[in-house]
Amino acid sequence: MKDAHTRRYLLANEVAEEQLVTAPETIVGKTAFDLYPTDAAEIITRDDDKLLQSPDGLFLDEHIWSTPTIGRRYITSTRIGIRDKSGEPRYIINVVEDVTERRRAHEKIAHMAHYDALTDLPNRTLFREQIERELAKVADGGQFALLYIDVDEFKGINDSLGHHVGDELLKAIATRLRGCLKKSDLIARLGGDEFAVIQTGIQSRADVLSFVTRIYEAIRQPYHCLGHQLSTDASIGIALAPQDGNDLDQLIKNADLAMYGAKAEGRRTHRFFEPEMDACAKARLTMEQDLRQALVNGGFEIHYQPLVDLRSGEVSGCEALLRWRHPERGGISPAEFIPIAEDTGLINELGDWVLRMACNEAATWPAHVRVAVNVSPVQLKCDTLALRIAGALAASGLDPRRLELEITEAVLIRDDEAALAILHQLRAIGVRIALDDFGTGYSSLSYLKRFPFDKIKIDRCFVADIAETSGAPVIVQAVVNIAAASHMTTVAEGVETEAQRELLRALGCTEMQGYLFSAPKPASEVRKLFGPSHAVPVAAVA
Repeated sequence: MKDAHTRRYLLANEVAEEQLVTAPETIVGKTAFDLYPTDAAEIITRDDDKLLQSPDGLFLDEHIWSTPTIGRRYITSTRIGIRDKSGEPRYIINVVEDVTERRRAHEKIAHMAHYDALTDLPNRTLFREQIERELAKVADGGQFALLYIDVDEFKGINDSLGHHVGDELLKAIATRLRGCLKKSDLIARLGGDEFAVIQTGIQSRADVLSFVTRIYEAIRQPYHCLGHQLSTDASIGIALAPQDGNDLDQLIKNADLAMYGAKAEGRRTHRFFEPEMDACAKARLTMEQDLRQALVNGGFEIHYQPLVDLRSGEVSGCEALLRWRHPERGGISPAEFIPIAEDTGLINELGDWVLRMACNEAATWPAHVRVAVNVSPVQLKCDTLALRIAGALAASGLDPRRLELEITEAVLIRDDEAALAILHQLRAIGVRIALDDFGTGYSSLSYLKRFPFDKIKIDRCFVADIAETSGAPVIVQAVVNIAAASHMTTVAEGVETEAQRELLRALGCTEMQGYLFSAPKPASEVRKLFGPSHAVPVAAVA
């Protein structure tokens, strides 16, 4: 407390004594200029003046204050003016509270709300605010580039080496990306393995391409993370402001579309946004919605393509093939809608429907005719698949040995132990497993060691010119020999001519499938093809 006229202290408590490192009696009777440096004393005097000029006799303030004993602190200062009976100022009471820890806690909370905990980069929330500010600047001219950066194959590193190694890699990538920026550029981690960068002050695409080159050079250098040497790459999508969007959400969406465009081209590359990308995204969304509706309305049907025994010429099985007749677009190719069903997870529900329908239909066929159903790699990631297949078999009454599940090499490329475990569960039920399209993509004989397939389907690309070239028969013969040695059967796909059939039979292939015998047909029509009367004539065996 101090006298309002003389500004001399009349009273001080123990906390004031501790901060001023002096005895209470030495404070009393002195002014701020006796106790503090001149600049600090002038601030105190100015605030006292503001209090005395205040009509309600109250003055509040919060600021940094340097104390002789504990250094710089955040304080709140509450000044109260006491007047005498005549209304003249008599005393000034100043209550000072140290709020340093509370202020630091608030700052920490604010930082956590706007910065990524792992990399300490701005998060999505703060980055959106930064983009808004940059958009306001380009309204007066100029442009900037928004880059969305997705780290390629990061999930594989996380899954195989653990999240602790993945986290170290993300921190290292963040550091390298920072090193590519100029002072006015901005960077953020959007979550997971996605980063975003604002490149400011660009003049042309050439500036952006140069920047992207620096980013790739930085990202592609080897990393050393917790004893592991790693390498990685990125897919980068680029949207330019304002030409690709002068609205925050539109610009972000376009950069995201461009990034997915880069991923669709095989990753490890960049793409600038193009208006066609937006149209494709809208078409994809429409198809996804139509797929969901077709599942509800029963818009799908199954056609069956026979597999013919090359020895007897009789139908030994049929492959169930999904067909979708859109009410407006007509028939839509599975190559067009299956990838969307896989990306959205609809493939699980769709696959279950195909399985139930195929099992129910096959249960009405002759006992020697099997049914083959394709299983997506996405379905094989679900640990309840074997249970659902067992349920479909039980509901239909179909002998498990009459069901063949066809999988592609994509299931085995990454040595997916979970998928292999599910395949073994299915084998234990009694279901047969076929490897589809063998000879394409990443074909490896190691697949045949890792899982004992019942059947190998030889891709149509080897069958198409088998009668015209010398190489194709050799490859088919090799596959047939390998299969026979492991007690597997073989199916040649896409057989369309009598010459192809005869050569495949001579090479020892077990079955054929193709238009020579029959195109895929509805269930009611394919049933007519069963039995000896519809067998393909077999030439005498030499």
